[in-house]
Amino acid sequence: MSSSPSVVDLKHEAKAIPGQLGRLDALGYLICLGGIVRRELLRFFNQKERFFSALVRPLVWLFIFAAGFRNTLGVSIEPPYQTYVLYEVYVVPGLAVMIQLFNGMQSSLSMVYDREVGSMKVLLTSPYPRWMLLLAKLIAGVSVSIVQAYAFLAVAYFWETDIPPLGYLAALPAFLASGLMLGAIGLFLSSLVRQLENFASVMNFVIFPMFFASSALYPLWRIRESSETLYWICECNPFTHAVQLVRFALYVQFEPLACAVVVTTTLVFFAMAVIAYDPGRGLMARRGGPAGEAL
Repeated sequence: MSSSPSVVDLKHEAKAIPGQLGRLDALGYLICLGGIVRRELLRFFNQKERFFSALVRPLVWLFIFAAGFRNTLGVSIEPPYQTYVLYEVYVVPGLAVMIQLFNGMQSSLSMVYDREVGSMKVLLTSPYPRWMLLLAKLIAGVSVSIVQAYAFLAVAYFWETDIPPLGYLAALPAFLASGLMLGAIGLFLSSLVRQLENFASVMNFVIFPMFFASSALYPLWRIRESSETLYWICECNPFTHAVQLVRFALYVQFEPLACAVVVTTTLVFFAMAVIAYDPGRGLMARRGGPAGEAL
């Protein structure tokens, strides 16, 4: 009876047939990243109802609520605005980032499914490192959210939102940063639950407090007039800084504090997500792998 191959023999075989085992160099990482992003974009464009449903919520707020609150909630002069602005002008950046917030949570919701029975279950067992797979999934979700945000801005353009043409280009890095932050938060939350129905309830406790306790719908100085405590809650909300980053960028200005908060929050939550998805030391280890099986 022949003996089983040793580890050294398997390593020599791996070097002999690199094309069959896959590439783990920079080109291989790019191919993996491109495949995950392409799959997410194709799934998004093939689900047209998902595209239109993402626009309904902000457009209803812009066309109906903003029109009703125009005379009540006009915004005084404050950066980045150079003059008094109507309420619908003020809320456009916040509604655009709201699209990214809901998309980030929805992408994480699909991650719960993919991790258990979908494509990510297979990818998480591939030779590629977990951080790279999670980053690719994160970038794929951000790509979709940016498309949705700019589609909303294209419609809002006809509502006299007074955004300078250069602002649409200047806002792209801000949308990328805010999308990465919100996606990283959702990615970490997806590691805490195993069932879709549980994650849906978690989303309600995250999305609505983050959105309403922020500067998306009203300036923080108005909140401070009502409650100092609520003001500081809004000030500590990372969604507030994501909105401010995009708001300033749309008017071709840079807000360093908002950028620092967004970048720091992204790194912290993405690092926690990578640890949580690590089968050796994170939450996946306590559950026995991506799908709950024993490793």
